[in-house]
Amino acid sequence: MEEIRAEIARSGPVPFERFMELALYGVEGFYTKPDGGSAGRRGDFITSPEVGPLFGAVIARYLDAEWERIGRPDPFTVFEVGAGPGTLARSVIAAQPMCADSLRYVAMEISASQRERHPAGIESVTSPPDGAFDGVVLANELLDNLPFRLAVFDNGWREAFVDVGADGRFVELLSAPFDPVPEHLTATAAFGARAPLVDRAARTVDHARRLVRSGSVVVIDYATPLTAMLAGRPWRDWLRTYRGNERGDHYLVAPGSQDITIEVPIDQLAEPDVVRSQSQFLQRWGIDELVEEGKRVWAEQAARPGLEAMRMRSRISEAEALLDPDGLGGFLVAEWRAAPPS
Repeated sequence: MEEIRAEIARSGPVPFERFMELALYGVEGFYTKPDGGSAGRRGDFITSPEVGPLFGAVIARYLDAEWERIGRPDPFTVFEVGAGPGTLARSVIAAQPMCADSLRYVAMEISASQRERHPAGIESVTSPPDGAFDGVVLANELLDNLPFRLAVFDNGWREAFVDVGADGRFVELLSAPFDPVPEHLTATAAFGARAPLVDRAARTVDHARRLVRSGSVVVIDYATPLTAMLAGRPWRDWLRTYRGNERGDHYLVAPGSQDITIEVPIDQLAEPDVVRSQSQFLQRWGIDELVEEGKRVWAEQAARPGLEAMRMRSRISEAEALLDPDGLGGFLVAEWRAAPPS
């Protein structure tokens, strides 16, 4: 990627965080170039909304509950950060939540090609709303894609930088040891151990919480409770790349051609009010009831099934994927709640 090479030529080795920023969101970035990465079965990875409309229908039930909890405000703003092509927004609107007449759905996405696919009836933006609002901030599989600093243990924790080697390939260099050592890193670790320092993700959560006057912030992502747990695991387990719905190459190879993602360490974020698995969250907000409804409608119309009956039948397989503890069901859902007005 010439943008990265040019910056290194001008300024010397760049922090890994900057390398990842340009690789994903630069001029030739994976998400920002015209033919950039996307979710879906024909894309580069599958997220819960792409499994089918059931996920959005459950989120709609959660939104109704929050709308009720904070006194049915009008407008009730839902701000989705990193909305991609708007699949979740489309499913939420199609579910016809009780809050629909008060709903102001704002979908933030920096990719122009993704914004072109947003559904009618929402606000498609590239930056957050001005001022605080009553409602919900949604971030589904966003934090795992935000650039982070990469710490590597080599006789002390050091920060990873990226340079261009003699053969023209990108190579990793390490800084002098951190002084002081960032608080979430262990005192010692195995040689070559790695851990992410997710300052940008933490700032994103903090900003989202400031936006919500009453309501909640909901983050759904690959995540793990403690940074120390990541430092104790092989780094390839939690620092991954994806391309064409398959695992990609090493994260320094062919930047701009593959996604770079991590498991988010929750302990580096503001302490959530509630943390559940995605499976627990979806069950809490009625996925089982929606599946039973789907079974009933299918049974009633199976002799002459129409499109709606087929959609209802698909809820069974969608639920299996969304609740799978070894897959999407194992994601963590963190919630930060703001009290309703007194």
